[in-house]
Amino acid sequence: MDRKMAKTIAWGNLALIFLLTALWRMQAQDAKTPYPSMAPLDQYLMADRNGEIALARSAAPDAISGNAKILVLGRHGYETAVEGKNGFVCVVERGWMSPSDSPQFWNPKLRGPICFNPPAARSVLPTTYLRTKMVLAGRTKAEIIAGNKAAFEKGELPPLEPGGMSYMMSKAAYLTDTDDHNLAHLMFYAPPLEGRAWGADLPNSPVMLNPQFNGAQPIDVFVVPVGRWSDGSPAPIM
Repeated sequence: MDRKMAKTIAWGNLALIFLLTALWRMQAQDAKTPYPSMAPLDQYLMADRNGEIALARSAAPDAISGNAKILVLGRHGYETAVEGKNGFVCVVERGWMSPSDSPQFWNPKLRGPICFNPPAARSVLPTTYLRTKMVLAGRTKAEIIAGNKAAFEKGELPPLEPGGMSYMMSKAAYLTDTDDHNLAHLMFYAPPLEGRAWGADLPNSPVMLNPQFNGAQPIDVFVVPVGRWSDGSPAPIM
């Protein structure tokens, strides 16, 4: 074998090693991030419109959700399925309303029924509309978070109103792939402040700080588990 042939083979072997190493790294990253990018849109949609309406209503007790406005997700964004009477708005959120660093951000299985009270419907729900619009336009996670931040800074999103909160008490919610996938809870929206001002994440405290809007919008979300589902049946607190 001449030197030229040996050199060619050596370079070929080296290229193969680089290729295999790159593939191994990609597979390892995918294992750590099971949902690295958006799935086909159909996986996020619910074919049964009435089923999505019922799931959205299940976020809160019927005394609240029974007279609430109900939204459903369509191919062009959220649509009003039922007009409301009490100022509450109930909707089934998808994974892209998770924190930017959540491995569940693109999880197509996520279904988060939530009922916003009137202040939150006016000042927090618009972010759901905006992110969904960017998702349907094919934006990446980084572009969505950056677009969220830019929209707030430009005044295209309203400032947080005092008293904003929401109900997430649906027995049928799917919020994560881990454990039992669900937690009956309330969420309270506040301007950014240290979690200890709420006693959040301290030993035996029921309050948790959810970094849902970190890097995108100046909103802290405090989560308080409750011991029952929206239908009144007992729910595990933690």
